[in-house]
Amino acid sequence: MSGWTGSELERIGRADELRIASRRKDGTLRPFGTIWAVCVDDSIFVRSAHGPENPWFVRAQRAGAGRIQAGGVERDVIFTEADPGDQETIDAAYHQKYDRYGQNIVGSVVGESAHAVTLRLTPTAPFEGES
Repeated sequence: MSGWTGSELERIGRADELRIASRRKDGTLRPFGTIWAVCVDDSIFVRSAHGPENPWFVRAQRAGAGRIQAGGVERDVIFTEADPGDQETIDAAYHQKYDRYGQNIVGSVVGESAHAVTLRLTPTAPFEGES
């Protein structure tokens, strides 16, 4: 069980973009950045379009936790590596959702180089005001 509700998955899945912020050592949030995200089964995945040196990705890996906003959903999350067995399905989800932007853009988040920079977003406790 992923911890996401069906409604959250649907709303995040429909959103074109996701805002993501990692936590600093003192627990405060860094500024939000905007990225693409896909839902596969009951999980949400994000990828670094500019490789492992992309600052948001480096900070997310280092922090291991943060917050996301998309489709009217705001949740605290844990960032973990995606299972290698999920990578082909994640590629297909990125193609299905974002191919309309063209191969040059979608190509930055699919394929073998993107597999190494894929994070699974797992929600922690519901965000304040949510049940």
